[in-house]
Amino acid sequence: MKALRGGVTAPLGFLAAGVHCGIKKPSILDLALIASSEPGPIAGVFTTNRLPAAPVLLDRLHLRRGVGQAIIVNSGNANACTGPQGMADAEEMATLVARRLYADPQAIFVGSTGVIGQPLPMARIREGIPAVMTRARRTGGHEAARAILTTDLKTKEVAASARIAGRTVTVGGMAKGSGMIHPDMATMLAYLTTDAAIEQSALQEALSASVNASFNCISVDGDTSTNDTVLCLANGMAGNTCIQRGSAEAKEFQQLLHHACFALAMKVCRDGEGVTKVVQLVVTGAKSADEAKQIAKTIGTSSLVKTALFGEDANWGRIIAALGRSGIPIEPNSVALAFDTVPIVKAGVGLGRHAERQISRVARRKEFTITLDLGLGSATARLWTTDLSYDYVKINASYRS
Repeated sequence: MKALRGGVTAPLGFLAAGVHCGIKKPSILDLALIASSEPGPIAGVFTTNRLPAAPVLLDRLHLRRGVGQAIIVNSGNANACTGPQGMADAEEMATLVARRLYADPQAIFVGSTGVIGQPLPMARIREGIPAVMTRARRTGGHEAARAILTTDLKTKEVAASARIAGRTVTVGGMAKGSGMIHPDMATMLAYLTTDAAIEQSALQEALSASVNASFNCISVDGDTSTNDTVLCLANGMAGNTCIQRGSAEAKEFQQLLHHACFALAMKVCRDGEGVTKVVQLVVTGAKSADEAKQIAKTIGTSSLVKTALFGEDANWGRIIAALGRSGIPIEPNSVALAFDTVPIVKAGVGLGRHAERQISRVARRKEFTITLDLGLGSATARLWTTDLSYDYVKINASYRS
């Protein structure tokens, strides 16, 4: 596997661009386009929020055909909770792109991110779409990645290639996400491209598995958005024999796609609103993977745990307390806890002041691992969580102002 530059335009046959169309303050990019020279299979995973935004509803409908050619995304306005007009606006965005590409509108996918409950300024978007399409080029990936940001401090891009069936296959990607990040589709938009020739069912299977092992394993603040979307568009221009579901080549492609998704997920986590710590939670010794995951989620979203991480306070009691309210049956005398390689709890009992001083030194690091062993089975789950800082409160207290 080889790391590359270029983000979403690293694979063959993809163009991208970002422009300012007037949703955000002057000169800030707010409209992005990714387009393939050829239509091809597309896969998607969407928010589990029960109030999905109009672009999510539209993309779910378009995904039934399984064919895509372009993705148009605006930032600064989520087009969520906007009723029938919001759906009509999302459809119009797809139609405007389709006309200029001479493509089927159902092959155009739409994304929106920003403030909920406000109608899209469609007059500005109608002017912006021709501009962004005219600007689309092979070097436009970074620009597009900037145009989808909201409270993010950094762009999030990835590109990598691997030899599959004797051909070089490339995957590129970009993402946005900083706040409202939680498993079961972390709050973000992520768009991936590949020049692999691959059947749609194999692409969907690979994307679903990759999302479960990456974006669904991070949490910044426990909130899940109305707009969460991950799409992966393929165009077959690598010239490989078409990858079939269940084949050895499908497994190789899965590894490449997972690499890209995980890299983007960690960039989201590290750029979380006000984040100063990124901590890997490993729950092991569980009876089932689902139980391990539930415990990891409970600990990873605990405000008391997260504020202790920010304060570099090795208050392991907060972790044990969160474990106890996870709803999963526990055998207290079997529990063990460690910060990196330093044990702090054994057989359910703390190991004293000396151990606490040691884990206090670990807690000062920007990134470290907390391992909780339940001693009940062989199942394991991992979650990457962050601290909860003063800056997180400041950013979200003034988000609309």
